[in-house]
Amino acid sequence: MSHSGKKSGPPAARKRLSLSGEAVERKPRIQVRKASATVASAKKPATKAAARAGKTIGLHRRNVHQGRYDMAALVATLPALEAHLTLNPRGEQTINFSDQQAVLCLNQALLQHHYGIHGWHIPAGYLCPPIPGRADYIHYAADLLKKYQLDQGRVTVLDIGTGANLIYPLLGAAVYQWQLVASDIDTAALENGGAILAANPQLADQIELRQQSQPQAIFQHLIQPGEHYQLTLCNPPFYASAEEAQAENQRKQRNLSRHQQKRQEVVSSAPELDGVSSDPWGKAKARAEQRNFGGQQNELWCDGGELAFLQRMARESREYSCQVDWFTSLVSKQDNVPLLLEYLKRQGAKKTEVVKMSQGQKISRFIAWCF
Repeated sequence: MSHSGKKSGPPAARKRLSLSGEAVERKPRIQVRKASATVASAKKPATKAAARAGKTIGLHRRNVHQGRYDMAALVATLPALEAHLTLNPRGEQTINFSDQQAVLCLNQALLQHHYGIHGWHIPAGYLCPPIPGRADYIHYAADLLKKYQLDQGRVTVLDIGTGANLIYPLLGAAVYQWQLVASDIDTAALENGGAILAANPQLADQIELRQQSQPQAIFQHLIQPGEHYQLTLCNPPFYASAEEAQAENQRKQRNLSRHQQKRQEVVSSAPELDGVSSDPWGKAKARAEQRNFGGQQNELWCDGGELAFLQRMARESREYSCQVDWFTSLVSKQDNVPLLLEYLKRQGAKKTEVVKMSQGQKISRFIAWCF
């Protein structure tokens, strides 16, 4: 995770796998609470199976990455992807989702085919984001704006810690025509973002790059007097130390390798789902998403981990309550959610929402608050 400041006035933007088989459309599961409430009640799952699983099913209904990837169409868009194709045990074309270069090339094809974004790339060692899951955050954030009638006219969004991949600003600009400020503390990440924007001049007037001059600050020195944002986005660092991040990534890689071997042994006898072949690589894609190849220190860990970072964000957000309608951030650890809700209450948040999302085998969520 990383983040980034500039001049006053509205931010006139200048520069700015994890699917398993077919997805089932499902409305987001949203918790709403007043500041005086304890824990909001959630809607009952639509099915007994969902109730047992305790999670939502499938990507957002507007997410274009439903179902299996159309590899033929993606190769037609980006021929370089063909070199990474392989067959799963059912004889269907896929890629090896534990191969960083294959995932990178797939992302390039997805961005070009579905969003018209060309020349996307990331430097070695930086996070390679799973496009379907990142798109879900954008779509559910758009639902939040619509719910509170903040999607009328120009929508201005601040991305905290945009990273070298620039993924949220690219998707927000391409899909919803938002104006975005993409911030980061990392000069190299912002330089790479500038190169991506140079290859996509159609987005140059929608995305502005800003460097956060104070590494320990989040909104301070970044939001300038006179600016107003309908929304902020953030994908915070997950871990409390480099050792914790490395140990978790090694564990997930071992699980991914074991799962792929097992699937190759048993998938030939797997049943079809609703007349459409199941995806033998579905869980592998989910593992690849959770692993998030690469990552710089400021992208993966910070002192105190995710909870400490988001508590610091909550404290700072009070100072900008008149300049931001809704603050949001992904929350990787479910156990952190009730702690954050209680902390936001103490900070004076008037409303909080928790939006759950599902990408294949992975359940994720973001928290939102306003004053």
